[in-house]
Amino acid sequence: MRRVLSKGQTAKEMEVEAALARPPRTVAPASAREPIATLVRRGLRPTHSKPDLPFPRDWSTVAAERLSTKLGHYAFRLFLRGAILHSGAFRPAAVTQYVTPSMATSFASFLEELGLAKASEPGFYCLVHPAKSFGGVLEWYVARELYRRLGFQVASGLKCRAPGVGGDLDVVAVAEGKLVYLELKSSPPKHLKDSEIQAFFTRLDAVRPDVALFVLDTALRLEDKVVPMLLKELAKRRGTTAGPKAKRVVRELWALAPHLYAVNAKTDLIANIGRAIAEGFRALAPTL
Repeated sequence: MRRVLSKGQTAKEMEVEAALARPPRTVAPASAREPIATLVRRGLRPTHSKPDLPFPRDWSTVAAERLSTKLGHYAFRLFLRGAILHSGAFRPAAVTQYVTPSMATSFASFLEELGLAKASEPGFYCLVHPAKSFGGVLEWYVARELYRRLGFQVASGLKCRAPGVGGDLDVVAVAEGKLVYLELKSSPPKHLKDSEIQAFFTRLDAVRPDVALFVLDTALRLEDKVVPMLLKELAKRRGTTAGPKAKRVVRELWALAPHLYAVNAKTDLIANIGRAIAEGFRALAPTL
């Protein structure tokens, strides 16, 4: 049975505990694709952004599968995020404070084995295909797993191209004739800005999905900062003084409005996303 985290724990203690947890078990694949046409039917003209990934676009299927499986481990995502942000040669133990030195070294060796990193000098590595941020990897991973686990047709890193709407649509997914839009954030809640929340709602208004998720790849609580920020912007757009209330569905899965959810990564990012989508799909059914 997992120990419930005390509210007295620091952010670092929470991150360290989550990073030391075992990676989730592998899940059997499903199938498929068609989201761009769904956006076009909504009057949008989406185009693909230039991929920002630490591997080539024509990468082998076997290697991509191995990386995707490894990305299921929160500790590895923290490590890879730190390695990308280092931009240049890095010591494995120095890229993140949340994993042990031995674990960091094993992660660096794994990247080297896949041909994504190489030893630059004793004790140092560098990425073979540097990326600007971890965001592209997170989008690739989530899109791939929605396809593999739940049979969604997916697209990631799309430019919305609607008047007055900036930024990318991180992941859009279609199944059962329903459109799901996911906004992904790869940094901790303390870095979240009001402008990012506002941009999310602007894109949400343009896309008009059946279900929408605001996803943070963090083990930290959302109720302290993230949920209040989302509710504040939602109330502003509704023109109300009395703000809406969020409902905790389970752990850090929050229902903010009909078919709109916020979720974090503890303890399995994709399982949490899947639970949120399930809640959204079930809520679309007639009320009996």
